[in-house]
Amino acid sequence: MTLRNPALARTASPSKPFTSSRDGFSLNAAVVCLPQQRQRLERLCRYVTRDAVCLDRLSINGNHQIQYELKHPFADGTTAVLFSPLDFLAKLAALVPPPRHHLVRYHGVLAPNYKYRAAIVPGTAGARKQ
Repeated sequence: MTLRNPALARTASPSKPFTSSRDGFSLNAAVVCLPQQRQRLERLCRYVTRDAVCLDRLSINGNHQIQYELKHPFADGTTAVLFSPLDFLAKLAALVPPPRHHLVRYHGVLAPNYKYRAAIVPGTAGARKQ
C-alpha cells in the first residue's frame, strides 16, 4: 500500500548517459573515482555501505501499520509506503544474505568464469599463472 500525492507525480524524464533503471533500482556506470581522489573515494564508500533502512523516516501510524517515508517521491507521486508489521519483517528478512554465501555477486565481464576476465580485472593474470 502506498501514499501518493498527485501534485508530485512527474512524467518520464530522459535517462542520464550510462544509467540504467529497472525494478526500482538504478545503476550509474559513469561514477569514476581515481586513486588520488581520497575524499571522493570515501564518499563513494560511505554511500555503498549505508544502512538499508533510514530509521528517521520509519514510523508507526494510528492503524498499527509501519509507514516508511521516501526521501524523494516516486514518479507516480508516491511519498510513503505502508506495511503490516509481518510484511515489514518479511521485507527486512529478504535483505539478510544467506549463510556462507558471498555478499557481492559478479555477472557479465566481471564474472569469475568469463574467458577474458584476466584482461579486464587488474592483477588477475599473474595470480592465475601461479
